Parts: sequence; structure tokens; C-alpha cells
Amino acid sequence: MRLTINKEKKEKKSKEKKEDDIPSFAQSPKGFVIELIKIVLIALVVIIPIRYFLFQPFYVRGASMEPNFYDNEYLIVDEITYRFSEPERGDVIVVKVPEKQSDFLIKRIIGLPGETLEIKDGHLIIYNDQNIKGSILSEDYLKEGISTAGYKKVEINEGEYFIMGDNRPVSLDSRSFGPLDGDNIVGRAWLRVWPFDEFSHFTTPEYNLIKN
Repeated sequence: MRLTINKEKKEKKSKEKKEDDIPSFAQSPKGFVIELIKIVLIALVVIIPIRYFLFQPFYVRGASMEPNFYDNEYLIVDEITYRFSEPERGDVIVVKVPEKQSDFLIKRIIGLPGETLEIKDGHLIIYNDQNIKGSILSEDYLKEGISTAGYKKVEINEGEYFIMGDNRPVSLDSRSFGPLDGDNIVGRAWLRVWPFDEFSHFTTPEYNLIKN
């Protein structure tokens, strides 16, 4: 009989222990709702700053950046880097359209503040303190056979950037609307996350300025 009683006590204690292991919020609907609200609030506190102040998703529309970016690709845009450092030549950026702030473009920075940029004979020529006589910009990322047609010479003021698409014949860029004020820059392209087989991280190209 004693053995039977001890066994029953052990089983009772084991059952009580298992019941005690059940999270408190699962023992009542009210507790569950409270815990759910907490989870949602924590998620919002973490996700909203990331979404609106650090990183932002962006869909590529059109062919102006081919062959490096294609229509319907899904990118993550880094919005924080330019708060601590200046944009660099070659950075691929997302910008607000000057005339229509609700629209966005993806372009590449070609000319920097204080420089003069000349489009001549299919080349881009950069004039700055290091290249007073001008140097031709070598652009290895352009599709073979693509050049920059026409003639244009533009002085870029402080705080402005001359931006262009990689697919020059079809790109709406600073050749049309002039240098872009830095305040219109949303951020730089950071990651390509779709399509999955094209997942990649973007880096700034190194330029070889060829003496003109």
C-alpha cells in the first residue's frame, strides 16, 4: 500500500510541475492578449525605425540602369551612411525626382560638388583641383558599345551631384534636369535581394581617371 501511495504522490507532483511549466499567458485569454500586445509593440519599436530611418525597400522600374540593374529587381536602400559620410563618385543611389518628389529614380553619381563635368566625343571629362586640365572617366560598368552622346559642360555647385543612368541612351538624368541637390538623395543601393539567385551586395567602383 505504501508503494502505491508514494507512486500516486509522485505522479501528482509531476502533474503539478508540468502545469506550472505552462506559460502564464496561456492559462487565460486575457494573459494571452496582453502578451500578444507586448510582442506587437516590441516589433513596432524595432521595425519602424529600421524601415523609415535606416533601410528602405525599392523596386527597380525601367531599363535606365541596365546591365547592372534590371526592371522589377528588389533592392534594400541604405539611408544611414550619408548621415555620417559624403556620397562618392560611382555610388548607385535612389533619388527623389526634382519636379515630382513622390517619384523616385535609381542613378549613379558621376560628378561631385565643386567639379566641372564635360560630355564630349562620347566621353565624360572631369575637371577638379586634382585634374585642372581634365581627365576622362573610365567606366567599366557600362555595357560594351554604350557611350555618352552629345555635348554638354556643367559646373556642379557645392551640395550638388551630377547623376546618370548606366544605360545612357534611355536614361532620364542630370543631362536633362541638371545637377541634383543632395537633399533629394534618399540613400545608396546596398543589397539586391530579388531575384534570389542574383542576391548581391553593392560596392563603390574604383575609377581610373585618364589624363585628357
